[in-house]
Amino acid sequence: MHSTSVPGGAARTAVVVGAGVGGLATALGLRRAGWQVTLLERRTALERYGTALGIHPTAQTALGRLSAHVAAALHRNGVPYRTAHVRRPDGSVLARLPLDRIERKAGRPELLICRPYLIDALAEALAAYGDVPLKLGERVEDPAGLARDHHLVVGADGINSAVRTAFFGTRSRPRHIGTVAWIGTADRESPVHGETWGKGRFFGMTPVEPGRTNWYAVAPEATTADELRGLFAHWHDPIPRILSETDPADWIRYEMRHLYPALPSFVHGGRVALVGDAAHAMTPNLGQGACTALLDAEALTRAVERHGEPGGLPAALRAYDAERRRSAQRTALASRALHRLMTTRHTRARDRLLRLAP
Repeated sequence: MHSTSVPGGAARTAVVVGAGVGGLATALGLRRAGWQVTLLERRTALERYGTALGIHPTAQTALGRLSAHVAAALHRNGVPYRTAHVRRPDGSVLARLPLDRIERKAGRPELLICRPYLIDALAEALAAYGDVPLKLGERVEDPAGLARDHHLVVGADGINSAVRTAFFGTRSRPRHIGTVAWIGTADRESPVHGETWGKGRFFGMTPVEPGRTNWYAVAPEATTADELRGLFAHWHDPIPRILSETDPADWIRYEMRHLYPALPSFVHGGRVALVGDAAHAMTPNLGQGACTALLDAEALTRAVERHGEPGGLPAALRAYDAERRRSAQRTALASRALHRLMTTRHTRARDRLLRLAP
């Protein structure tokens, strides 16, 4: 490793493992705070698959604190999300999503942005410093060695985090929840947005940019791509058309998982911290994955900056854990509970409950 990064030297050094939204944002925050940062990513290129990310106003604020450049890119490329409903497969409305309430409370709407736009904006802001190495194709085999050679190790390496396994063990690990998701983008604007809940499956549509619609479908885990169109063939328009007009070769498939049981801490030994999915991977039902990663990144870098030199790191990490762990884990628990509700086969009771909810 680099001799300049050995703890005890003058430079404050950090290594961030993982260059997704959380890793890039954390590296950006630490560099802004004056740290010498190295970013490691096991993939050979940044992951730019084109799903839409919902950025809640609280996460927008956190992003603005991390980088004015990225915040500007978000507002330049983001689409306000103002109207959406939950429907039955026949198209009848069950409930209105509380997007107007979010906007009234925050004074600005939730924004939807293509993931590549956000990734590129974060990477550009980081590259503008000119001294933050982004090492692609770097699979971390020895997280403990990174801790010996740097003051701070940040695990932002996702649900299969090598950093989490090395320092926190395997009790908390990815668990399958019995469903599989497909995601895609249709080259058409949908007249309706929100989600449609059926028996054991659901379908969602959101705006992503003019002329295009982000869609996602969730069904039992054994469902194949060939079977997916049939599962939604008789649902309301434009669901069947969206599936028939998009190429299954372009669909993104992933098995729905979450991290369980919840970690007792997001930090270890005064030198290691977890952010994003590495700390609290959740089902995507609340659309809070990117938001919680950004909130983690901003809170961690703010705590580190507040406590100054490396000698203050243990206190900084305790402050980060106190601020973020319970909040993020509550969000993960709520998202998992919502997934159960959305995929239940007892639809009559669920729909009645949804109509009674405020």
